Amino acid sequence: MAILYIVSTPIGNLKDITLRALEILFKVNIIACEDTRKTGQLLNHYRKKDLVFLKSGRLLEKPKPKLISYYEENEEQRIPEIIEYLKSGKNAALVTNAGTPTIADPGFKLVRQCIKENIKVVPVPGASAVLSALVVSGLPTNKFIFLGFLPKKRIKRKKLLIQYQSSLKDFKQPITLIINESPHRLIKTLQDIQEIFKEVEIVITSELTKIHEKVWRGKISEAVKEFKNPKGEFTLLFSLNF
Repeated sequence: MAILYIVSTPIGNLKDITLRALEILFKVNIIACEDTRKTGQLLNHYRKKDLVFLKSGRLLEKPKPKLISYYEENEEQRIPEIIEYLKSGKNAALVTNAGTPTIADPGFKLVRQCIKENIKVVPVPGASAVLSALVVSGLPTNKFIFLGFLPKKRIKRKKLLIQYQSSLKDFKQPITLIINESPHRLIKTLQDIQEIFKEVEIVITSELTKIHEKVWRGKISEAVKEFKNPKGEFTLLFSLNF
């Protein structure tokens, strides 16, 4: 029976890929990618680092797995195709542009369908922007809630935040909330958090593992002033009852 591998890739620093991930990516028949160009660049980078491998006493070029696109807009159409690949005995890998697949990225529907079809799913762990931000934040890590990207519309966004504020206000132990946010909605989201959760201490990370890695800590009112021209994606963390 073929296997679907859920393979984590670097979130910035290419050295963060695991040896097992490289082995799997160059061994599978197909790779389902959020962006085939970016995955192709990643594979080419490591193919140049180690152009050949030894097999049966002969030097051979590293194989080139077939890359197919797999993103939110074509997910429903791609799933049957990938399932057919797997049923035909071809191993496959699922990758996202950066980090661990299915975490705030497409993929769980494919995993769910594989489970229904009795196809084996194997995780190949590695980098995760969410966990990297959490462990460097200095906030409680034993209990946390990852909300992903909040709704784009402010009414829905505030409604969701109010629901968590209400449900967690009587929680006796510290708990950390983690939110992903895009640059053009960062300030609005910070203002909503300030309005609902008041003057909380917040940690904001961006470009983790990259040259311009940033981990900012302070009051949320200070954050609104600090991030006037945000660039890139951000991870916001703040703790309740702490």
